[in-house]
Amino acid sequence: MEFTAKYSSFVVLNLFFFLQLTSSAVHVLRQGSSLSVENPDDVLISASGIFSAGFYPVGENAYCFAVWFTKPCHDGSHTIVWIAHRDRPVNGKRSKLLILKTGNIILTDTAEYIIWSSNSTDSESWSRLILLDSGNLVLQTLKNVTVWQSFDSPTDTLLPEQPLTRYKRLVSARSQTDPSSGYYKLMYDDDNVLRLVFDGPETSSIYWPDSTVLDYNQGRNRYNDSRIAVFDSSGHFTSSDQVEFNSTDFGEGIWRRLTLDFDGNLRLYSLDEQKGIWSVTWQAMNKSCRIHGICGPNSICMYNLGSGPKCSCPPGFKMKNQTDWNYGCEPEYKLSCNDRDNIKFVKLNHVNFFGYHPSNLRNYTFEECKKACLDFCCVAFQYRYFPEDGAYRCYTKWELRNGYSYSSYNGVLYLKLPKSFPSEKPVEDFKLSCSSKQRKQIDIAYHKKIMPESLKILFWCASVIGMIEMICIFLVFSFLYKTQKSSDAATRGYLVAATGFKKFTYRELKMATRGFKEEIGRGGGGVVYKGVLPDQRIAAIKRLNVETIDQGEEEFLAEISTIGRLNHMNLIEMWGYCAEGKHRLLVYEYMESGSLKKNLMSNSLDWKQRYEIAVGTAKGLAYLHEECLEWILHCDVKPQNILLDSNYLPKVADFGLSKLLNRDNLNSSSFSRARGSRGYMAPEWVYNLPITSKVDVYSYGIVILEMLTGRNPAMGVPAVDTDGKVWHQSLEAWVKRKKHGAAGENSNSWVEELIDHAMGYDYDRNKLENLLEVAIKCTEADRHARPSMSQVVQMLLFDKNDP
Repeated sequence: MEFTAKYSSFVVLNLFFFLQLTSSAVHVLRQGSSLSVENPDDVLISASGIFSAGFYPVGENAYCFAVWFTKPCHDGSHTIVWIAHRDRPVNGKRSKLLILKTGNIILTDTAEYIIWSSNSTDSESWSRLILLDSGNLVLQTLKNVTVWQSFDSPTDTLLPEQPLTRYKRLVSARSQTDPSSGYYKLMYDDDNVLRLVFDGPETSSIYWPDSTVLDYNQGRNRYNDSRIAVFDSSGHFTSSDQVEFNSTDFGEGIWRRLTLDFDGNLRLYSLDEQKGIWSVTWQAMNKSCRIHGICGPNSICMYNLGSGPKCSCPPGFKMKNQTDWNYGCEPEYKLSCNDRDNIKFVKLNHVNFFGYHPSNLRNYTFEECKKACLDFCCVAFQYRYFPEDGAYRCYTKWELRNGYSYSSYNGVLYLKLPKSFPSEKPVEDFKLSCSSKQRKQIDIAYHKKIMPESLKILFWCASVIGMIEMICIFLVFSFLYKTQKSSDAATRGYLVAATGFKKFTYRELKMATRGFKEEIGRGGGGVVYKGVLPDQRIAAIKRLNVETIDQGEEEFLAEISTIGRLNHMNLIEMWGYCAEGKHRLLVYEYMESGSLKKNLMSNSLDWKQRYEIAVGTAKGLAYLHEECLEWILHCDVKPQNILLDSNYLPKVADFGLSKLLNRDNLNSSSFSRARGSRGYMAPEWVYNLPITSKVDVYSYGIVILEMLTGRNPAMGVPAVDTDGKVWHQSLEAWVKRKKHGAAGENSNSWVEELIDHAMGYDYDRNKLENLLEVAIKCTEADRHARPSMSQVVQMLLFDKNDP
C-alpha cells in the first residue's frame, strides 16, 4: 500500500500556494515578528529549502500551522511532518503566529484567541525561530541555545534522528483528510515496552507486539527504563526494548519518515524524489486486519491480496455510518436474554473477534459452551479445537470487537440471532480505501459584516438617542439598586454557606487556569487543570468534554447534585462550579501529591503509606454507601480516582458515574449502560446482574491488589501452560492461585511472591496478610460473598494480636 501524502483534496490550492511561497519566503522569524495566514509569502524555509513551515490549508477556510516537505509529491500535495495544534484549525482570516517579547511563541485564531503556545521563556530577552534542514523547528537565543523545538512534541511522524522518549508519543490522524488526533498511539508503556495502542472512545487495547505472546518471546526487553527509540538517516531503527529493523532500501542519501498512519499501522516511508512518491519500506503489521478497531465494533475485517482490507457486517448487522467505517456496524434486531425459545446461533467459519470474553472455558462440549453463552447473556461464542491440548475451548463473547477472518484460521464463531432473522441474508461488506475521504473536510465559516455609509449615520444617531434613554433609566433605578445591594449580598453569602460551593463564571476560571494551560489529569469525562482562584487558593478545575455535551451535562448534573451533599475527610471537597452556555466546569480542592496511579507508577509509596491509603479509601467509600444523606455508588473506583494530599492521605474523587439509590429498594437500581474502567469492573456489569454497592467493593479489592502487587489489572498476568501455550489470567485469579498453591504446600512464602518490592520490606506481616485477605474477599465473583465497605473498614482496623 502506498500513502503518497495527506489531504489530496486541496491539490490545486496547494500548487498555487507552493508557487507563491517559494519566491519570497523567509528563513528566520525574529522576536516581535509574526506570520499571517492571509499572506502566502509568510513561510519559513530551511537553509537548503528541504522543509517549509507556515499556515497549511486543511479545509475550506481552515488552516493549521505545520512543517512540511517543500517539494510537492507527484499529485501536487505536500507531506506534513508536524502540526502545532492539530485538533483546532484556525480561521483563514486574521490568524497569526507570533514571537512575544518574553520569547514565547503563540498561535492566535482571528487575532483574538490564543489556541496554542510553546510555553517557552527566553531569559536573554532575544530569540529567533529557525527551521532546520532536519525538519526541526527551533526557537534559539542569541548564543544558539535552543529554548523550544518541534522535535520535542511530535504529532504522527518521526524524522531521522528525532527521538521518541518516555513522555512522548505518536498519535495518528483521524482520517486521510482530517489531521486531528485519531485513535492510535505509539508509546512506551509502564513496563518499558514500545507498543501500538488502540485508544478508542469506548475501549482501549494493545495490538503490537502481539498481546497473546509474552514480550520476551518476541525479543522485547522490559528491563531497560531509558525508554528511547530513534532511526537514523540510513534507515536503521532501534529502541531500548530491543526493537530493531532496517528499511528495505537501507543506505544513505534517501529521505525517510516513520509515520503512524490513520489506519493504525506504523510504517517507514522512503521518498523517490524524481517521481515524488513515498514508498513503504517497513511496516509493523503485515496483516492489517489484526489492527484493533480498524473496522469499528461489530464488524469483520477480511484481507484480500489484490484489493486490500475489507470491512464486513455479520448477518443481522448493518453499517452504522455510511461515510465512516470507524463507526462499525449495529444490530438490526433486539434480543431478550430471557426469551431463549426465539434464539438461534448462526455459524461463521474462520471468524474471530479478539478479546472481550469473560472466561476461557476448557474441555467444554459444544452444548455446554452454548448453554454457558445463554446463561451469561452473551452475543456470541467462539468454539475452537486446540491440537496441543487435544480438546476444545469455549469463549463466550459479551462484545464483538476486533473482528477478522482468515481462511487459515480454524476457529468458528456462533453468532446469536433471532429465529425470525433470515439466515440466507448476504453479508454486507465495504472496502477500506486508503485514498478516499473517510470523513468530511474541516470547514470554518468566516462572516464579515459590511455596513453602508447611510446605515452607519442612522446607527450612530440611534446610539446617541439610546444612550440618553439608558442614562435616564440608570438614574431612576440607581437608588433602588443601592437600597437592595446590601440585602442581596447577604443573600448570596447565605447561599454559598448553605450549598458549600460557589458559582464561578467561565471567564473567572479561564483566568484562574491561565487559559487552561497546566493539565494535571484527564479521563472520559474531561480534562483537569491546575488553577489559582481569586482568593489565592490553588484548585483543580475539571473541564467536562464539550464534544459530548449531552453526556458531559449529565455527568455535570450528577456530580453537582451528589458532591454538594458530601462531607468526609476521605472524599474530595468541591469548592464551586460553572454552568455557562455549553461550558461545564467543576472546581475541587487541589491535591498536592496527585493520583494514586501516578504514585504507583513512580514507585514512590512505601508500605505504611499504602496501608493508610487502603484504610482511608475504604472509609470514604463506606461513607458513600451507608452514612451520607443518600446512598451513592461511585461506579468507577480506580487508582486514577484516588487522590493524595501533601501527607499522602487519600481522598476519593470523580463522582461523574455515580448514581443515587433509594434506601428502601437497594436492588432496584438500573443503569442504561455499563460504567467503570476495564480491569476494575465487577462481573455484574458483564452478566447484566442487579447493580448494588458491591460493584464498588469489587473495584476496591482490585485497587488493593494492584497497590500491593504493582501489576496493572487491565493487562492481566501472563501464564504458561505445561505445553508452553501462553495465556492471560486476571489479577485476582492470579493472586488466589498463588495463595491456594501455597496452602497446599504449607508454605508462608506466597505473600513475598506477590508483593511489589518497590514498597520495601519494612512491613507488618500480619497487616499485609490481612489486607490481602480482605482484597481477595472483595473480589469474589459472587457479589453476596463480598463484604460491605463498612465491614472492610472493621476488618482492616481489627488487629489479630489484640487481646
